[in-house]
Amino acid sequence: MQRQTSVERVRATLARRRRFERIFSALGVAAIGLSLLALATLFFDVVSRARTAFVQTYITLDVIIDPQVLALEGAPTPQALRQSDTQAVLRTALRERFPDVTSQGERRQLYALISTVAPHLLNEQLERDPSLVGQTLRLSVLASDDVDMYVKGHVGRDVPEDLRKMNDRQLGWVDALDGAGQIDTKFNTLFFTRGDSRTPEYAGVLGAMMGSAFTLLVTLALSLPLAVAAAIYLEEFAPDNRWTYLIEININNLAAVPSIIYGLLGLAVLLNFLGLPRSAPLVGGIVLALMTLPVIIIAARAAIAAVPPSIREAARGIGASDIQVVFHHVLPLALPGILTGTIVGMARALGETAPLLMIGMVAFIVDVPHGFTDPAAALPVQIFLWADSPERAFVERTAAATLVLLGFLVIMNAAAVYLRRRFEIRY
Repeated sequence: MQRQTSVERVRATLARRRRFERIFSALGVAAIGLSLLALATLFFDVVSRARTAFVQTYITLDVIIDPQVLALEGAPTPQALRQSDTQAVLRTALRERFPDVTSQGERRQLYALISTVAPHLLNEQLERDPSLVGQTLRLSVLASDDVDMYVKGHVGRDVPEDLRKMNDRQLGWVDALDGAGQIDTKFNTLFFTRGDSRTPEYAGVLGAMMGSAFTLLVTLALSLPLAVAAAIYLEEFAPDNRWTYLIEININNLAAVPSIIYGLLGLAVLLNFLGLPRSAPLVGGIVLALMTLPVIIIAARAAIAAVPPSIREAARGIGASDIQVVFHHVLPLALPGILTGTIVGMARALGETAPLLMIGMVAFIVDVPHGFTDPAAALPVQIFLWADSPERAFVERTAAATLVLLGFLVIMNAAAVYLRRRFEIRY
């Protein structure tokens, strides 16, 4: 019997190999397609929920800034205007707009159309411009979250009256205002200029954004120098012995430790033992620096190891010392990889929630932090708090805050790509 040659055997199996290649290629394309579909679905869901959070409903009223109604005595000083009874002024404007509302119960329902923080906003406006006292102003007054949800279409008339917060009478007043052109939606500047609030229409992300910014600054200031120094020592100067091997194993293990363990460490050591302030970006930054440190060390070591040995040999050949070799030649060439690993590690730290919950950054913080020791929240924690709130208006703000967080992550990853290309040295 004639034996098959190698060429004949290859040809006999070539069709089967090509069929397997086509199947494998189709499976790869399908996996990528499903991943992109899942990502697009998630992004579409978040955007569809968040888009209405960037506009806010206002009611236009003719408001008489009457000093007697404001209960002002003497000159309208900033302190007096800050404490003046602007709520009475706004309620008077509502009664004049609907003079047929006379009973006490109906008036309470009428007053509920405007936000409970609308008087506070008017106080701020009068404090900035005391000359408004005594004038009749056409003001855009912040509507309540119930009116806002109705105007945006999240609550319909087809819902039974006993299942919605606004009764038919209140909806009639809103429709009358809308028909007269006194209902308007504007860009929600409060969302970007205010801190957290129990009132949905007044809640903003500025406090959480500042808290995240201060926390990341502390994280970067602590983790980057320590990580680069550790990577340089382990890669360039550390002897090849069991202690170095043990350190390397522990660094790799620490990179895989669940983030909540670092939160427990911060709670036990930083808060309970050292007595550092709770809910402060300083503590959050230290905890996130401990969590990020192994990641940056691994990335920095990989970047340093990728520098060709010929660079080191050439530098030593012209008389450079070991320190000069590292800082004048190796480190500049490894800088793009180090920066990329650092920004990726910082992006991971930005999205962490569990460690911050353990050190108390889950507290309800109204004021915007101005320093590293001020009480603050962070964007992931703010999203967690809003997602747990029962009010319907917080649903869209949760999605909007998620978009803000995703925007920060996209910017940080884009910065990593830019810095890598900017400082990349071809050799």
